[in-house]
Amino acid sequence: QLQLVESGGGLVQPGGSLRLSCAASGFTLDYYAIGWFRQAPGKEREGVSCISRSGGSIHYADSVKGRFTISRDNAKNTVYLQMNSLKPEDTAVYYCAVQTSGFVCYEYNGYSYWGQGTQVTVSS
Repeated sequence: QLQLVESGGGLVQPGGSLRLSCAASGFTLDYYAIGWFRQAPGKEREGVSCISRSGGSIHYADSVKGRFTISRDNAKNTVYLQMNSLKPEDTAVYYCAVQTSGFVCYEYNGYSYWGQGTQVTVSS
């Protein structure tokens, strides 16, 4: 069965770090660009970061630039989001998704496969 599963979320203090994982099964992530999204209560879902198939094209939202790092390990069929210097404003449910259409990943369109999300809460 085709699946995307996010993990690694939790409760951290401001300034702390978390590493989110997006593990795929039933298909190979090598062929696709991957995006990370987040949605906070009362807000629309926003694109956070994305990475191309080759890893040569990477994008970060201005709000996370310099603090978050996206990477992929195709051998493990997994994409990661390392989150450092976390702020309360980063509190949200984080989702990974697979782009099956679209030209560039940072337009954050054409993502067809989604995980169920993992909760990140940043609070003192």
